[in-house]
Amino acid sequence: MTINDPVLLEEVTAAFMEYERALMEDDIPAMDALFHEAPTTNRYGVGEVLYGIEEIREFRKGRGGSPQRKLGKVSIVVYGETCATADAEFFRENSERRGRQTQTWVKFAEGWKVVSAHVSLEGSTH
Repeated sequence: MTINDPVLLEEVTAAFMEYERALMEDDIPAMDALFHEAPTTNRYGVGEVLYGIEEIREFRKGRGGSPQRKLGKVSIVVYGETCATADAEFFRENSERRGRQTQTWVKFAEGWKVVSAHVSLEGSTH
């Protein structure tokens, strides 16, 4: 198995950065387009547990946008031709607290999609 094929790594990195842009601009259609449209797509957030793309979409519609943040260290690894992970540290505006985000990406016919995501803040007790 090839790890970090340069072409695929570039593709996943571009998808990851497009998601970050969409998140910061509250571009819901773009965020939705980057998540796999399936009941098996899940997202655990700082205060929510969402099973399936429909729950994720409903959360985004009612959220009113993400708190603004800056990325810290980002690690993207591509395994073979169709699977990748993206791990990122982030820092919300006006906070020293470090956040962490993990995404699992799978390459489908229509491109790279998030199939699982987890967001947490360092020091959270729940």
